[in-house]
Amino acid sequence: MIRSLVLTLSLLATAASAARPAPLPKVAIVTSEGTITAVLEAKKAPITTANFLRYVDAHRFDGTTFYRAARSKSFAGRGLVQGGIDHNIPKSFLPIKHEPTSKTGLRHLDGTLSMARNEVGSAMGDFFITLGPAPDLDARGSYAGYAAFGHVLTGMNVAKRILAKPTFPGGWDIDTMNQTIRQPVKIITVKRIN
Repeated sequence: MIRSLVLTLSLLATAASAARPAPLPKVAIVTSEGTITAVLEAKKAPITTANFLRYVDAHRFDGTTFYRAARSKSFAGRGLVQGGIDHNIPKSFLPIKHEPTSKTGLRHLDGTLSMARNEVGSAMGDFFITLGPAPDLDARGSYAGYAAFGHVLTGMNVAKRILAKPTFPGGWDIDTMNQTIRQPVKIITVKRIN
């Protein structure tokens, strides 16, 4: 009798742990300005999350930088900071399929992690963090938007310090003029924390 009770309890405990969903992955982005921790939406944005974690696990973000601070012209303290491999082809994996916010249900809110890209389907190893809501980055109508895939848990003060860094009139095109950080902020490592 006791043996069958122990076996039943053991089976129930095993079933309960198997039914529990796996926790969402978390990462620590360790920079020369401090650490930003984030949770990745692996269930809602599986392609984009897997891509980001591939760079993390291969240590391809280690030694890179946050190199862009795009400040809002309308709202002080808002904008985005961009970092990653900075278009370094030897560090890059192949581009991934675009996961628009219209499919994932995610939005560009304060502290959203999203993939940087040129054309739709060209995202590789560059990402950004929004400071303040950025609904213009969400997909709508024929506009594909950007692929949000996570959000900051702690370290928004670090992202704010990066956003405030002096910039100079460099940039890839007219839209990114004056957004290149004069002294880029070093990304020491990006690592999983669960």
